[in-house]
Amino acid sequence: MIDIAIRPIRRDDDVAMAKVIRTVMPEFGAGGAGFAIHDPEVDNMTEAYSKPRCAYFVCVANKAVVGGGGIAPLAGGNADTCELKKMYFLPAGRGQGWGQNVLLACIDAARTVGFRYCYLETFNTMKGAMKLYERNGFLKIPGPLGNTGHFACDTFYQLDLQKPAIAK
Repeated sequence: MIDIAIRPIRRDDDVAMAKVIRTVMPEFGAGGAGFAIHDPEVDNMTEAYSKPRCAYFVCVANKAVVGGGGIAPLAGGNADTCELKKMYFLPAGRGQGWGQNVLLACIDAARTVGFRYCYLETFNTMKGAMKLYERNGFLKIPGPLGNTGHFACDTFYQLDLQKPAIAK
């Protein structure tokens, strides 16, 4: 039996979550310039997501961090829009429904702090993630919003947080 928990990130999760990000992104060809793998926050996620209107959740399976995801105000975007950020899972954490649970925690956090929209950007190789987003009501949009610095991303989504949740 797998002991699973979805919970807010803690300082002692930072190294493990950085390892998840640095393992998963190259797996999908997203290791070069313009991808989130190079963001300074990767090494200090707890501090980055302890700021106002931010939240980050980790998925812990049998006491090991297997993935996570968070929200923060969209850099260079409208005040009513957050960004779904750094949502990655190791292969052992995929296909279990855990990503769905982390995503719902992020959406709930975004609504709680008053965002109207949730934006995300991804890469065309991350097909499973895109299916998850679409099942949860995210709609593809034609181009990027804000100024994230992730110029290599090529697929963009937005969710109207005032609409009821679709997937459970």
